[in-house]
Amino acid sequence: MRRSHVSGGRSVALLLLAAVSLALVAPAAANETSDVESTKGFRKSVTLAGIREHQAALQQIADANGGNRLSGTGGFDDSVEYVVDRLEAAGYQPVVETFDYLLVSDKTPPIFQRISPILTTYVDGIDFGTMQYSGSGDITAPVVAVDLVVPPVGAANGNTSGCEAADFAGFPSGSIALMQRGTCTFRIKAENAQAAGATGVIIFNEGQVGRTAGAFGTLGAPPMSFPVISASFAVGNALRGNVLNGLTGTTARIKTDTIAELRETYNIVAETAGGDPNRVVVIGAHLDSVSRGPGINDNGSGSATILEVAEVFASQQRETRNKLRFMWYGAEESGLIGSTIHVSRLSQAERDRIELMLNFDMIGSPNYARFVYDGDNSAFPVGPGAAVGPEGSGEIERVFHDYFASQGLASAETPFSGRSDYGPFIAVGIPAGGLFTGAEGIKTVQEADMFGGEAGVAYDVCYHLACDTFATTNSAYALQGLDEMSDAVAHAVLYFSRRNFDKSPLLNPDTPVTGVSGTTGGGGLHADHDHEAETE
Repeated sequence: MRRSHVSGGRSVALLLLAAVSLALVAPAAANETSDVESTKGFRKSVTLAGIREHQAALQQIADANGGNRLSGTGGFDDSVEYVVDRLEAAGYQPVVETFDYLLVSDKTPPIFQRISPILTTYVDGIDFGTMQYSGSGDITAPVVAVDLVVPPVGAANGNTSGCEAADFAGFPSGSIALMQRGTCTFRIKAENAQAAGATGVIIFNEGQVGRTAGAFGTLGAPPMSFPVISASFAVGNALRGNVLNGLTGTTARIKTDTIAELRETYNIVAETAGGDPNRVVVIGAHLDSVSRGPGINDNGSGSATILEVAEVFASQQRETRNKLRFMWYGAEESGLIGSTIHVSRLSQAERDRIELMLNFDMIGSPNYARFVYDGDNSAFPVGPGAAVGPEGSGEIERVFHDYFASQGLASAETPFSGRSDYGPFIAVGIPAGGLFTGAEGIKTVQEADMFGGEAGVAYDVCYHLACDTFATTNSAYALQGLDEMSDAVAHAVLYFSRRNFDKSPLLNPDTPVTGVSGTTGGGGLHADHDHEAETE
């Protein structure tokens, strides 16, 4: 999850995290080595081929449904049917939870072009994005600058472009208004432009450090009646043609096809027949994609992996001390809605029966790192971008670090941000943990030395884009990462299925986890799960 999708779900504001040192994980203790050996057969049976079979099926579903698997659409419904059919064939009795949510999204990919003086086609999700609650339309018109300040002056969030009706004095009716992000809300800017006769709006980022990428914000309800898009500072600066007010000499085309309506969607819940119902281990992943693409890494990787784990667990007729609850969530990309609704519907007694929640969201990034959620807040203290790990979350973190150490693999920590489907669980005090291989953040040289891959490149260059496909997750390096991470998933699931919580409850260790703690380069945080709406 949320970016300036902001993630879940997720317009997304990126967080700048302080770098800390990276070090190899300490060797596992003897009893921990024994635990790892005891899961070896199960890990071997959870195959990469099985996971890729599920990912291929999700790709086929997206291909048949306009290129995505967005919650509330046919692509997601078919994904749910696929998972349910596989679970039933494996012997589970899955329950489909139904809920309604407001689907605010592109129905089809937007188009943004500079028509003249030089034809330029911009990339959705990188150069620009449709603002939430934009209207639909296909317009080609002159671009008119409105009270721009370039280069920006002073602190961020100081620009008043488009905030006052007087900014539009002499505005040519029928034109596209070009404004900057700043002191007032995106909605106020758009409404002022509409009142002045604009047929479309482009709001580009302000330009200070940290305010150069696409803003990807929300206009707030109700939907506008015309197209409104956000753009990066570089795109807006190019469009203005060195003009701060008035006609820029540029003509642009904006095409948006949006929806804002209540839709029915689903979570899937499948429990093992055996296991103590008063000792529940939740294993979760979101099943939905964003509107731009099929979501084969985000989050076909996590949802396919836990499906393969569930199938193998059933086929081997594994006995379990604790009841396992496999879950696939809907509408994560719209703000963790499915997992939030699920947790809200649980009584306090039902919550008390959950020992822990394991979350797997993006574990097959093409330029991956082995990130473990920082459940004890040792690497990323509680503050902006780091939520409190409920008691026991540090122990889950230790299990993952120790597993990787037993395999001679380095691991690092990623902020316990709560911006994926474990967020609603930790909000009510349920311990959680999980894995993550990185999103749009940039892999550092130090991380490339630790994990391999390419420094200076995003962990997933196709994050939230149409290119997040089966093909782009099929490189040898990407498959190696998915194989390593899925083995860690299998180990943790089997380990916690057997754990005697009466004799060995989940407790945070007295000292911080002795794993690798380190910077994520901004990518360890799953930025698509910053679901707080950016309005200015």
